[in-house]
Amino acid sequence: MNFIDPHIHIASRTTDDLATMARMGCTVVAEPAFWMGYNRSGTNSFHDYFRQLTEWEPKRCADCGIEHYAWMGINAKEAEDVGFAREVIAELPQFLKRPNVLGVGEIGLHKCTGNEVTTLETLIDLALSSGEQMLFHTPHLEDKYKGTRMILDLLAGQPRVDPARVCIDHCEEHTIRLALEAGHWAGITLYPTTKATPERTVDMIEIYGPERILVNSSADWGPSNPLAVPDFMFTMRRRGHEPAVIRKVVYDNPLQFMGQSRNFHFTAPAESSE
Repeated sequence: MNFIDPHIHIASRTTDDLATMARMGCTVVAEPAFWMGYNRSGTNSFHDYFRQLTEWEPKRCADCGIEHYAWMGINAKEAEDVGFAREVIAELPQFLKRPNVLGVGEIGLHKCTGNEVTTLETLIDLALSSGEQMLFHTPHLEDKYKGTRMILDLLAGQPRVDPARVCIDHCEEHTIRLALEAGHWAGITLYPTTKATPERTVDMIEIYGPERILVNSSADWGPSNPLAVPDFMFTMRRRGHEPAVIRKVVYDNPLQFMGQSRNFHFTAPAESSE
């Protein structure tokens, strides 16, 4: 069964990883701009990084038969310096026009500070003014619920927001209901140490159903697994879920969500649900 990983940091993965993902059935990946493990020293660093996501990584994926898409933004960890963040945001419009860019992301909150909120409001306004979809990073661990609630309140206060064009990512058991009840897509990240395991993710799908749920690896430079989505598929199968339900979560749902972007032109190959 083919699958799509709607949130993975390809720039942090080896070409061998990409080849293995392709052999396991990966046809499409979406790579959000994120924190590279250190704070960048200037806007030129971001500019070059955005070029990497829109020029080099699509070619590397294509060599393995995987179609690559990207999201453009400034991550929550580098959003505290509002002046610097605004300089980076000024770079974004030129990249939002690139043919593999789905929208603005991943954006969100880290420590839920006032400065982070100011930067986030600017990014949301950019997305709405440009007609872009949005992908939101929610904080880790103890700040998860608070940050998710703050993001949802910001979106609720914007009448221009179409909830169906927004994904609230890194949802867990105590936040997924908030995202779904607000009409947004809920992303669940499969991480070996934080976020959610395949077993917990299946639990959430059994409680809330498969509608408007995206499952991703968010595999990056830290402890993470680029084959986390196939691991989830195996867990779903082991728990007795029908192939059509598994396919909906790992393939049909990402196609539906990303298909709202004007730059998403993937044509799904014919395949059996078995």
